[in-house]
Amino acid sequence: MPPTALGEFLGTAILMLLGNGVVAGVVLDESKSKGAGWMVIATGWAMAVLIGVLVAVGLGAPGELNPAITMANLILGSRTFGDAMIHILMQFAGAMLGSTLVWLHYYKHWDATRDPDAIRSAFCTTPAIRGAGPNLMSEAIATMVLVLVANAIGSRGAAGVTPASNVGPAMVGALVWGIGLSLGGPTGYAVNPARDLGPRIMHSLLPMKHKGSSEWGYAWVPVTGPLIGALVAAIVWGLIGL
Repeated sequence: MPPTALGEFLGTAILMLLGNGVVAGVVLDESKSKGAGWMVIATGWAMAVLIGVLVAVGLGAPGELNPAITMANLILGSRTFGDAMIHILMQFAGAMLGSTLVWLHYYKHWDATRDPDAIRSAFCTTPAIRGAGPNLMSEAIATMVLVLVANAIGSRGAAGVTPASNVGPAMVGALVWGIGLSLGGPTGYAVNPARDLGPRIMHSLLPMKHKGSSEWGYAWVPVTGPLIGALVAAIVWGLIGL
């Protein structure tokens, strides 16, 4: 196992603890931050990405925290197949751990919340208006932006930015903030297969009195859409040749 695997695991766990933690605080009944709104959620997710990436790179990992980004880097030749597969497994495992920690942190609030949609949204995404094609396109577009701009941030043209610098994670956090505010409305912007599928699995497994369906019929969209977007971004970035 590459030494970077632990960083991807813990970084993704922190990402999910803080990211789904802010959603839980906003949507669960009896929470102090109940009803705080989309701006708080988008800002919390941006901070979650920044801190998760800092944790990962501090442990010597690339700080991808996202199978779509790892796949794009594999296509672009900056990851070996073996390392990419291990990173992806660690990202899914970290996402499952992080969402379990959110469940523990808000333990009394799950039974206090009677809305199954609110409970599910603290784990995984649900579209505002259902439609497989438009939802898939939204996830693909948002992830394409994520991968293209993340590559630009780490490119030779981004002066003073290195993967291990504090500037890079902050810029990626700002990127995710912008994506959440501008592109997150239709689907809740999973833009990360591990971010959605890992917590969705835990939603189906963990005991919660009013949790309802995990909506497995939708689960393929926030997995496939980001992978399509990352593939397109990798092809475009490869053609640019930076």
